Amino acid sequence: MGWNTHASGTNDPPEVRNWKIHLIALVASMSALAMGYDTAVIGGTMALNSFRDDFRLNERPQNQVDTIQGNIVSTFQAGCFFGALITFPFAERLGRRLTIFCASLVFLLGGTLMTAARGNMNLIIAGRAIAGLGIGSTSMCVPVYISETAPPSIRGRLVGIFEIASQGGGMLGFWINYATSQTIPDASLAQWTIPLALQLLPGVLLASGIFFCPESPRWLARKDRFDKAESVLCMLRSLPADHHYIRQELGEIRAQVERRSVMQLSRRQQFKKLFEKGTRNRMAVGMLLMFLQSFTGVNIITYYAPRIFETLGITGTSTKLFSTGLYGCFKTLGMCTFTFLVVEKVGRRNGLLWGAALGCIPMFYLGGYVMRADPAGAAAAGATQRDAGGYVAMAAVYLNAFIICATWQGITWTYASEIFPLDIRMLCVAITTADTWLGSFIVARFTPYMITGLGYGTYFVFAGILVGMGVWAFLFVPETKGVTLEEMDMLFAQSTFKTVIGQLKGRKIPTGQNVATTVEINDKEKDLEAIHDERE
Repeated sequence: MGWNTHASGTNDPPEVRNWKIHLIALVASMSALAMGYDTAVIGGTMALNSFRDDFRLNERPQNQVDTIQGNIVSTFQAGCFFGALITFPFAERLGRRLTIFCASLVFLLGGTLMTAARGNMNLIIAGRAIAGLGIGSTSMCVPVYISETAPPSIRGRLVGIFEIASQGGGMLGFWINYATSQTIPDASLAQWTIPLALQLLPGVLLASGIFFCPESPRWLARKDRFDKAESVLCMLRSLPADHHYIRQELGEIRAQVERRSVMQLSRRQQFKKLFEKGTRNRMAVGMLLMFLQSFTGVNIITYYAPRIFETLGITGTSTKLFSTGLYGCFKTLGMCTFTFLVVEKVGRRNGLLWGAALGCIPMFYLGGYVMRADPAGAAAAGATQRDAGGYVAMAAVYLNAFIICATWQGITWTYASEIFPLDIRMLCVAITTADTWLGSFIVARFTPYMITGLGYGTYFVFAGILVGMGVWAFLFVPETKGVTLEEMDMLFAQSTFKTVIGQLKGRKIPTGQNVATTVEINDKEKDLEAIHDERE
């Protein structure tokens, strides 16, 4: 059969893994390119001499600079948090495609304000918040859109394109900061405005390209537009309408829509369903995954890379920005490894376990090295020559980036986009996406103070968190590789711990008449209860 990068154990014919579905994922992932670029570029931009001079950061004490940097970085995450929360009603009513377009316009407005700031810190912060609203909206909607259009055998790979674009955007942000520091004089405002202005390019590509993409067939089916859903599926799968694969997939979608949508759920009923059996365990797993991925240690370096490298004894703006650019390369390489190897071959669950087990080792080393050698203090005293331990520390930073991006950073977005019920999928994803931005906000807001106050302890904190994350994933995160979106109800019909034990014994999905009967009875009870509530 040869080597391939798609999940085994599915009934997907080769035709469904075509260029059209990959192109659609690529266009939608322009939102991730903008997200990664905007997230990464700001740390290097704040380190540029032109930015520090224009906003008078060199004239302020370090505690004030910590506060300003924390505000600039974290307002973006705060905007993303609210953008993810407020978007799901629009995605449900207007559709995935139109929602993504509107969100791209919001992002373009925020990017324009940042670019035009010219020494006005209020415009920088306002622009970061508005851009965050747009990115938060797309970060919630795009992975779901990709999951709902993808066949099971490459669903993880297609969502992985979203993550590759995110890390690739971050890498571009790092290197563009380095390029402008080398080619544009410190006295020129263009040195920091060009990096911020370039974030508008992926926003324009997203806004213009999304109109050539089809609507999600599952959203169309929910709106009782089955004829349109069928034509979209045929186009996406490159198969005729009478092909058995199209009939089976459309039949599964129709069955779930009819089972889950006897009537349209009100907002109160949707929120109530979050706490029902079979949904609350999915919410717990999804929220913990999305929140914890911010605490792997990668985000602290992404947001404050020049500051982190300074603690390792790297001096000089250009040298720190160059080291940051290399860091972005290793993150992107890790995400490519995730997309083409880990997600569909190693699997979601095993990827999380290996990521936690291996990712904590570089963080523990970094903490120990900084504690023993105090490279920042040595550099301040004039000792710029690094020993072997210093080179190993730099390698540890890059290794951690590669491991985490090949596992936790990609798997969490994939997992949270595929496990939730169709009738409240956007609500669930909105909450879990907002949850990850909440975690990112906490990391972005308090990292400067941790670096100043804890020093080497910062690395030990994140290493310990990674160990705990691995233990939790081993006990409570089931494998979803190769499982269709319609089979997720059965996978999470019982507690995740029991499902994990069953999978360790060789059962892909819980089986048995008792589980199937329980799901059917619960569905009937929920439908009757919904009808009763509506009559009242």
